[in-house]
Amino acid sequence: MALHISLGQSTRDRTVVHALDPRLKVVATIGYMASCLFVCDLPTALTATAALGLAAAAARTPLRRLGRQARNLAVFLVVTSLINLIATQAGPVVLEAGPLQIHHDGIRLAALYVVRFLLLLLGGSLLLQTTTPLSITDALGRLLSPLARLGVPVDHAMVVLSVALQFVPTLSRDAETIVKAQKARGAQLEKAGLLGYARACIPLVVPLFSGALRHAESLGCAMDARCYTGSGRTHLHVMRLDPQKDGTACALCLLYAAAFLIALLIL
Repeated sequence: MALHISLGQSTRDRTVVHALDPRLKVVATIGYMASCLFVCDLPTALTATAALGLAAAAARTPLRRLGRQARNLAVFLVVTSLINLIATQAGPVVLEAGPLQIHHDGIRLAALYVVRFLLLLLGGSLLLQTTTPLSITDALGRLLSPLARLGVPVDHAMVVLSVALQFVPTLSRDAETIVKAQKARGAQLEKAGLLGYARACIPLVVPLFSGALRHAESLGCAMDARCYTGSGRTHLHVMRLDPQKDGTACALCLLYAAAFLIALLIL
């Protein structure tokens, strides 16, 4: 049982994408993920795929690394495609087996939703692999700072988000340790089948949950000992947009938006 989780595990490469302002990367990623929801045909899918490929190449992120993330999301993508495949009752009937009918539009929508969610999730994964969790939370805090004037506890929300992102690799390592311990005791996790695998994973929940509570308690005690409340945070690094690097990235993002709109409205 291999656990490949990129959340909270950014790479340390020195590329142009890594050096961009985190605020720009967060806004660009949100915009890209929103555009993926409007992928409706081959031109828009190719445009979004080309943008993701160019960004991954600029970040020197191997395709096999992004492929591992797609493998982790395979169950979600399969369930989504099956729901659309069975629920859509429009177009010519392609396959009929008793009460079950698969229509042409169902196949098209199933493939379309797989492409949409795959590009969307891989775009988010690329952000997490090129930006540290602390930089992401700082960028979100700066972007949402105007809401603090309306009484929204932005600082506290960013502390919670930062702790959550930092805890993911820790819990992943704890899960791997528990799985290895269960295998050492004779647990069959790899060849047990789907139901057997789910039944074998039940004993993993209790120690994993207990470990999460233990980590949370230790963190809470450390924060109390330092009189940390989460408000009035200061920042070691001041975020400034670089006219050359960030300006070029902004121009490329606008170029992608224009190309996607052309593919969506004209082609």
